[in-house]
Amino acid sequence: MDIKMAVYSHGQPTPSLRDAKLGRPMVIEIIEKNFEYLKREKTSNIYGTLLLGTTAALSGVTANFIFRYCFKVKYDALKTYASLTTLPFLSSVVTYKLFVTDALYSDNISKENCVLRSSLVGVACGVLYPSALAFSKNGRLAVKYHTVPLPPKGRVLLHWLLLSQTEMKAMAVPLLFQISYGVFNGLRQYAIYERALEKAVPED
Repeated sequence: MDIKMAVYSHGQPTPSLRDAKLGRPMVIEIIEKNFEYLKREKTSNIYGTLLLGTTAALSGVTANFIFRYCFKVKYDALKTYASLTTLPFLSSVVTYKLFVTDALYSDNISKENCVLRSSLVGVACGVLYPSALAFSKNGRLAVKYHTVPLPPKGRVLLHWLLLSQTEMKAMAVPLLFQISYGVFNGLRQYAIYERALEKAVPED
């Protein structure tokens, strides 16, 4: 009996050692699959970010049209529309990635914070920035080509705001849309993140 036990103990690995040798590759495989799944889920969020950038670009086009109309600018249309499309798009995509996506997958923000950041990025990069950019570009063109009466010295900003205050109300539509979509995209992205975390937990 003792001899058989000795042969078993020396000739074959103990059950715990055998399980450990078999279990380690399985654990590594599970971890690799879960990381691949998490990476795939993270990549799927790119579509939501690109859509946010597209809406910001549309807001830029809208703002450019409004201010060109207010300042009666008819020059450099292609140049202003190109910049008012690409710059809001790029700023929205980059800012959203830095302040929402990367922070979320670093496990640094809560669900409420994710939704708040998503909405703020939509408002800042999708409404405020395009409006300020269109205001500035078309204002300089108005001065350059004298399409509207020049403002008095020291009151340039006030003069242009008064000149375009009625038409600027139309930017309320992109503002409401950006807030709504920011909330939706933040909730959606956090839900995808939670599913990715649940999938990443190894099953017993």
